[in-house]
Amino acid sequence: MPLDPETALMLQEMQARGVPAMSEGTPAQGRAMLRAFAGVDRRDAALLPPIPEIRDQTVGGVPARVYRPHPGSRVPTVVFLHGGGFVIGDLDTHDLAVRLLATDLGAVVVSVEYGLAPERPFPAGVDDAWAAFAAVAAHIEDFGGDPDRLAVAGDSAGANLAAVTAVRARDEGVPLAAQLLAYPTVDPGGEYASRGENAEGYFLTARDMAWFFEQYTGLHPESVEARAIVDDPRIAPLRTPDLGGVAPAIIATAEYDPLRDEGVAYAAALVGAGVRVWHRTFPGLIHGFYGTPLPGPLAATHEIDAALQELLG
Repeated sequence: MPLDPETALMLQEMQARGVPAMSEGTPAQGRAMLRAFAGVDRRDAALLPPIPEIRDQTVGGVPARVYRPHPGSRVPTVVFLHGGGFVIGDLDTHDLAVRLLATDLGAVVVSVEYGLAPERPFPAGVDDAWAAFAAVAAHIEDFGGDPDRLAVAGDSAGANLAAVTAVRARDEGVPLAAQLLAYPTVDPGGEYASRGENAEGYFLTARDMAWFFEQYTGLHPESVEARAIVDDPRIAPLRTPDLGGVAPAIIATAEYDPLRDEGVAYAAALVGAGVRVWHRTFPGLIHGFYGTPLPGPLAATHEIDAALQELLG
């Protein structure tokens, strides 16, 4: 179907302003651009979903921000990992998405500030994600308080880290009730039609993806070394030899997203392994829609959160 009208207008405005592609600058410039795109410095706090308690703290040795919509209540806990190609993004750029998640579920959400590349390349983000998640699981009474309703969530690169964390939770016997993966990158070495169909013009470009990969791994995407590393399940969770027994999954993909088809493939692989999966490709939307303050993306965000709420009970 056609692009969501508000999303199309946003893309037109970005083009009119001459907003450069993320891959055309430095990591620092990309981070600043995403903060500007997310409106971090011009956001009206009065318009944000209110959360009674928000606290920055260290969780498992990793900086994090803990959102508590119902202080003192026994509620679900979600460990959230932000997107940004492992290079950009932070607690502030994803503040609205996390607030919506916390209020939609009535859950404590722990938003994790994992280390970014190139300063901290692979596997630093993987290790930080696990350290924070394991600490939350081990001290669940300090968060939502219900060990049977612990979930991990993320968007884009954060969804990659969430998927990898879910596999490790299975392997190490850490109870995990659900995983939420919004437009995940799960197979950077694969060949998918959506990468060509949506290579340009929809916010995330094919060049951006190659740039993120090079920053994250320190390897040129076409190098011999890169062709070897893309088989690592910590880079490509779709290539995990056995996905049986991982937590039930919520997987959201977008019609106009280069990553669409690998997200679809991951949903199919989980179903093939006997995992319960809720999956939807949202028509008319682009990469990055989760938590974007436009009517279409917000409706999709609430639908995804509702699916996670149903899994958590």
